[in-house]
Amino acid sequence: MSQFITLARPYARAAFGAAQDAQQLPAWSQALGFSAQIASEPQVAALLLNPQLTREQALMLLSPQGVDEAFTRFLGVLADARRLPLLPEIAALYEQLRAEAERIVLAKVTSASELPPGELDVIKAALAKRFGRQVDVTTEVDASLIGGAIIDAGDVVIDGSLKGKLARLQTALAG
Repeated sequence: MSQFITLARPYARAAFGAAQDAQQLPAWSQALGFSAQIASEPQVAALLLNPQLTREQALMLLSPQGVDEAFTRFLGVLADARRLPLLPEIAALYEQLRAEAERIVLAKVTSASELPPGELDVIKAALAKRFGRQVDVTTEVDASLIGGAIIDAGDVVIDGSLKGKLARLQTALAG
């Protein structure tokens, strides 16, 4: 996985630079998200590795309707370099660059069960206060956490899950 990120990073930076120069950050975000979602489908991912897939076929498959020419050229560069399978990583790195430029913190809240909207708002407000920036929160449910939640905001991870507390208690008792 880290190899994919290393390979994807220069392409994500190039995409971000092109989008920023054209003042099209949201449009490129949508287009990359669309292309990445298609590229991550198992059948499409296998097809992208097929050497018989032509550049034009790949562009038809991955280009969203009505996208600007610069984005299509970007996909063409990826196709020529056989880097289309990296689209999910490129899109994720692009979103990180965009969030940084727009001073937004991307946070993921993984909880043992679905969070009520009011609780999610409280978490979002607390994170906004802590980071002094706008916070964009995505949620995920992982029943293996038993209870509580894990908040991942880039460099800051707050593990308030029951599973994490039990693991820390086990470590303390063993040591």
